[in-house]
Amino acid sequence: MSEVLDFTPPRRPSRNAHRLAASPMPLQVRGLSLELEGKRLLDQVDLTLLDNGITVILGPNGAGKTLLLKCLHGLCQPTSGTVLWHVDGLERPPVLEVRKAQALVQQKPVLLRRSVLANLKFAAKLRYSPIPQGLLENALALARLDHLASHAARTLSGGEQQRLALARALILKPKVLFLDEPAANLDPASTVLIEEAIRAAQSAGTKIVLITHGLSQARRLADNIVFLHRGRILEHSPADKFFSEPATVEAEAYVRGEIVL
Repeated sequence: MSEVLDFTPPRRPSRNAHRLAASPMPLQVRGLSLELEGKRLLDQVDLTLLDNGITVILGPNGAGKTLLLKCLHGLCQPTSGTVLWHVDGLERPPVLEVRKAQALVQQKPVLLRRSVLANLKFAAKLRYSPIPQGLLENALALARLDHLASHAARTLSGGEQQRLALARALILKPKVLFLDEPAANLDPASTVLIEEAIRAAQSAGTKIVLITHGLSQARRLADNIVFLHRGRILEHSPADKFFSEPATVEAEAYVRGEIVL
């Protein structure tokens, strides 16, 4: 079913507004804008994401990528525009219910001051009662953290923390998983493990929306590319087409590794 999150003042969202029939599209964004301190950081964003594959958001620093991800997840309230979710099994859900179908892993994950296993158990209790047998062990194996289960999560290396945060998010069985530079500043081995977990989640039915500055990573993972520049979406196309035939001067320069002004 569906629910509209409408941020356009002065209207207030209606539980019955803009309801659509069953659709293969889990997310539609229309006219989404965000202004902070008089500066427009996202400008009339229109975006439709399908319910499968991996969508990679690319763009230069300051393009608005992280802000867009936070708006989609509900952590940041846009100035105007609508976000329409299609969530199977949830009829006219409130914002909180929609967000339960999502998970977000930020570039610098926030981990509890507990052990690795306790971090996973905390997430599992939000999703299951009782926790299924073997769930935590499988999550530890996915994160390749079996040997560190009793260690304090905040003492792990950067790559280990990122793998733990990803495994913790996947325990929630999200329909959509948002990732903000999940392999930033990680060594090649950790990057491989992160990408393996992302592919496994996508194969299991989770829609992935991922921000990265790594063009090589985008080429390896992306089914489609959203290119953001100065708060506006300039391109949204299949990954192979984006890299072989970028449609805008800005995207072409970005693919060549040039500074995009």
